[in-house]
Amino acid sequence: MATSGQILSADGQAPRRDIPQDRVDRPLAAFARDYAEGEAVPRHSHDRAQLLYATAGIMRVTTDAARFTVPPARALWIPAGLPHAVAMPRGLAMRALFLRADAAAAGPAHPAVLSVAPLLRELILAACAEPLEWDEKGRGGHLAALILEEIARAPTLPLAVPQPRDARLLRLAAALALQPDSALTLDDWAVRTGASPRTLRRLFRAETGMGFARWRQALRLTEAAALLANGMAPAQAAAAVGYASAPAFGAAYRAAFGVTPGAGRQGQPATLAVAQSA
Repeated sequence: MATSGQILSADGQAPRRDIPQDRVDRPLAAFARDYAEGEAVPRHSHDRAQLLYATAGIMRVTTDAARFTVPPARALWIPAGLPHAVAMPRGLAMRALFLRADAAAAGPAHPAVLSVAPLLRELILAACAEPLEWDEKGRGGHLAALILEEIARAPTLPLAVPQPRDARLLRLAAALALQPDSALTLDDWAVRTGASPRTLRRLFRAETGMGFARWRQALRLTEAAALLANGMAPAQAAAAVGYASAPAFGAAYRAAFGVTPGAGRQGQPATLAVAQSA
């Protein structure tokens, strides 16, 4: 496993203050690490904003407000100081950038999934090949300036599923994220979580702004979008997230993203209408 960069504290819960990318005197610092299947980075935060990008694999990033499923050709912008956890169910080749406060002005004010154009992808990879303290008047400086321009121009894709806070809903959400094709009803989940169906309905509406059925559909479509962007065929993606009917999946996907599942597989930009971050 190739590694450069991130160092967590002994308990894995918070960053140490000697992380090179968090303190180097440059507008941005690159980070590269290949994670094995099933690895995870526990809840933590960084002093600088991050642009998390994977050349291979799907990453699932959870904040207190939302869950993001991010495939290749997408990147996740995380503002400085925002606690988050990262899971890599199938392994991950992560290439990321840490941005100083002045450089972070190029990105959104809130967590967001960005579409990564081929140019930005190549710039991220090139930055990872530069030394940590790159020449500000040389190649590194030119790369950094162009990276910031591309981040500012990158389309924002609101691929977030609101994250509940109640412990019972969190257990439910985690289980469905692992098995989005589950056919269990809210009554079934009530038995498993120890809460009444009425309580679960009330909590879902209060904490996510959605009813359970709409929230589950948002989760399924977000997971399907990641699978498609990672190369899975539409029929397989539909089955993987719980759609028995390919036409029904296609209709839901088009209504949510504005493109067909086939276009989503080809990596065309989409706007998700059903999953708004909390």
